[in-house]
Formats: sequence, structure tokens, C-alpha cells
Amino acid sequence: MKLPRKKLTASVPTFAMGDIAFLLLIFFVILARSQDDSHVQWQPARLKDVKLAATPRASVTIDTGFKTYLDGKETTPAELAAAISAVLGDAPAGQRHVFLKVHREAKASHFEPVIAAISEAGGDLIHILEPEEPAPNR
Repeated sequence: MKLPRKKLTASVPTFAMGDIAFLLLIFFVILARSQDDSHVQWQPARLKDVKLAATPRASVTIDTGFKTYLDGKETTPAELAAAISAVLGDAPAGQRHVFLKVHREAKASHFEPVIAAISEAGGDLIHILEPEEPAPNR
């Protein structure tokens, strides 16, 4: 006499899948950066009294090669005003902060058109500086 075998079904446990997906989503949202300008190399100017600034809507950088970047994307000073206006949108006054990071060896001919473009777009210019290192005691 043959006994019929029970067929076992293999199934994937999906009970906690929703929780895992939600936690991964939160993890990646927290780690995501809205502005990736890590490839832009610049050395900030230094000043004795530096204050902390507010959160920017946009970030403009002039790097070591004196190229201009808006939020990590290379642009020209001629296109900058329109691009900043698009980023700022209809943000109210006082919340239109634009960070300006200028390489310390940049001349006025490099950063003056950028300042004019930020002003034309209606942005609140915040120049990013580093505090001076204290002189060594002798």
C-alpha cells in the first residue's frame, strides 16, 4: 500500500516586507542630498569673525579653475540669473538665501558677474568664508 505524500509548498514570508521597505525608504531619504557639489573643489577665503548662516535655496560656487557652478552643475554667469530665478521660484523675502562660495584666488572679474546675477534674480547673497586660524604663539 502506497501512502500519498504531502506536498509542501515553499512561500516567501511577506509579513514584514512593508516594514522593511518603509525603513529603507526613510534611510535613503535621510541620506539623500538635494545638492551634490562634492566634485567642485574650492578653497574658501578666511575672515576673523564668521557668523553661521541660514539654510540656502541655492548654492553658487567658483572653483579652483574659476568655473561657475549652480548647485553642483556647471553654468555660465550669463545663464546664472535665469537659473537662480527658477530655483528661488516665488519664495518670500528673507527665504531667498543663495550661498556664494568663491575660491580664495578668484579675481573680481570672476565673482562680480556672479554677484550681479544673484542680485538680478532677487536672491539674498550669503558669502561663505572660513574663520582665520589663530597665529601661532611664539
